[in-house]
Parts: sequence; C-alpha cells; structure tokens
Amino acid sequence: MTKVIANNRLMSIDVLRGFDLLMIIVADRFFYNLHVASQTNFTKTLADQFEHPEWIGFHLYDVIMPLFLFVVGVVIPFSLGNRSVESASKHKLYAHILKRFVILFILGWIVQGNLLFLDISKFHVFSNTLQAIAVGYLFSCMAYLNLPKKGRYLFFVTCLVLYAVLLSIPNFFGHHFELLSNKNLPIYIDQQVFGRFYDQTQYSWLLTGLGFTATTLSGLFAGELLLSSNSRSKIALHLAVIGVIGIATSLLIGFWHPIIKKIWTSSFVIFSSGISFVLLALFYWLVDVKGYTKWAYPFRVIGLNAIAAYVGSHVLNFSAIAKQIFFGFEQFTGAYYDAFCDLAGFAILYFILWYMHKNKTYIKV
Repeated sequence: MTKVIANNRLMSIDVLRGFDLLMIIVADRFFYNLHVASQTNFTKTLADQFEHPEWIGFHLYDVIMPLFLFVVGVVIPFSLGNRSVESASKHKLYAHILKRFVILFILGWIVQGNLLFLDISKFHVFSNTLQAIAVGYLFSCMAYLNLPKKGRYLFFVTCLVLYAVLLSIPNFFGHHFELLSNKNLPIYIDQQVFGRFYDQTQYSWLLTGLGFTATTLSGLFAGELLLSSNSRSKIALHLAVIGVIGIATSLLIGFWHPIIKKIWTSSFVIFSSGISFVLLALFYWLVDVKGYTKWAYPFRVIGLNAIAAYVGSHVLNFSAIAKQIFFGFEQFTGAYYDAFCDLAGFAILYFILWYMHKNKTYIKV
C-alpha cells in the first residue's frame, strides 16, 4: 500500500530506523569483505562485531533485530492512538492489526522462508525478523488496546518471568542453557512443532515469541514516554536513564540467566531494550531536541521506506548488480573489489529509496 507520510511524526524515530537498516543492508557484508581484503586486527575487530557470537554473549550486530522490534513498539502509541480517535469500532483496528500481521509473515516467507523457491521441501514456517516483528506487534497492539498502563507493565514482566522460568527448570531441558536441541526448550519446541519445516538453525522462534513481545512492549513504553507532557529535554533524559538501568540490570541477571540472542533470553530482552532506549534518547536529543537534522537526512530516507529497503535488500543482491555495472573497477580496487561493490550496491538501493522519497512514495503494510 502506498501512502503519504504525515508531517507531524517525530523525525528521530525515522532516523533511528534508517540507522538500524543501514547496519543490516550493507554494514555486515562490507566489514566482512573489508577484513578479507585487508587482514588487519582493526578490521577483524569490526568484522567480528558484525557477526553473532556462537552462543552466550553480545556483539553490536545483535542489537539490529531487537532495535527493529523496539522501534515498531515506539510507533504503536502514535499510530493506534490516532486510529482509535478516527475509528468508531475496535473491529476496524483489529482488522488492520491482523492484516499487518499476515502481510509481515508473508514477507518473512519471501525473505527467508524460501517461498520464492516454489519448493515445499525448502519452505520454513518461522525464520525471519519480519515474522518476529509480526508476533511482537500483534500482542503489543492487543495489550495497548485492551489493558491499562499498569496492565501492560504487568504483561511485560509476565512475558519475561514466564520465559525465564521455562528456560530454568531442569526438567524442561533448559537448565544449563545449552546449544544442544535436547537441552534447549525453545529449539526443541520449534523442532517438534515445525517438523520438516523447521529452519535448521541455532535460533528459536515459537516460544521465543514471549521475548519478541516483551521487546516490542519496551518500545511501546518508550513511545508513551515520547507522547508524555514532559519537556523534550526531560524525555530524552528519562529515556537515557531507563536505558542505562536496563543494561545494568541485565548484566546482573546475566550471572543466572545468560544473555543469548539466538534463543532471545529474558536478560537479552532487557539488555537489548536498554541499548535501544539509549539509542532512542541519543537520536531524539540530537534531532528533535537540539534540531541537528542535516546529518540525519540519509538515514531518514532509508527509515521512511523501511519495508522496501529491508525486503528489497534481501530479495535482490545489489552487490551482484553493482558487479555487473562496475566490473571495470576490479583492476583498480584489487582485493577490495567485493567491499567496493557492497558500497556501490548500497548506493544503487539508496538512489531508489531517495527517488521514492523525492516523489513522496512510501511502502507501508
């Protein structure tokens, strides 16, 4: 669906979303190929930060997916608040929410569910960030529409505590948080439920929906704070303080309940949400409080067309397209040719997004 973006939205939210997308559209592949070419300790450090740790721990790359969910949650009070005023019936809101849930799930099948192979043996039921967003969005919206503020906080805590307890009961396989499927409840459940349609990765999805929902709810709480009557400077400070407290709390909890992105442990939810709060505070303070907007324009172009950017970058290999266009540069770039094509491919995608923005064309679901 194509629609014109309203002028009263907070720019920092779009800028933060664009920053997050930039990390997954080009940064991961670029730093990997840069290290392959240069083989220095510095580039190795950068490349390592754009790879997920084997199991326990946290790299910069791990913030990308939860930040997606967090930003989706931030927008919920803005979008559903307006729709609640405009709509005479909750049934219309539920229809809109369910429609978005279905579209996001289908797009997830296109991106990583192997739907475009047209081969049922390669199909994965649940395997993508967009599907995690769909789950978090659905339950967070239901909570926003049907629970008071204290009820939403209680729902958030319940998701975290319930998931942590399930992972910590020895008879439920998760006591040692081991990678082995017969010792790890979330992965075990995925294997049993999805069967041959399980994605055969180290990641969990179905039970981890509790964590996806909690992450999205944390963004919803941030969105409500942005809409509060406090001054913008005070809001930025509150966001930063909440983020720091979240990070510190998760590190303490981590001694008992490790930070593991691949099964989205409750400590990971609190840790990544804390980082997301801090990033939102920083972007909000720079863009909406201090008014420093010129630097943010490229990120906003990406952020306003997040779905087009994400799906397009996964369905189309822009680095390969760049190699078809800039093949003559290989003689000048040598070992850095792949890294160069990563940047050139991103430039092609960015031009498309910029052209869409210039013509006020935005793809939404």
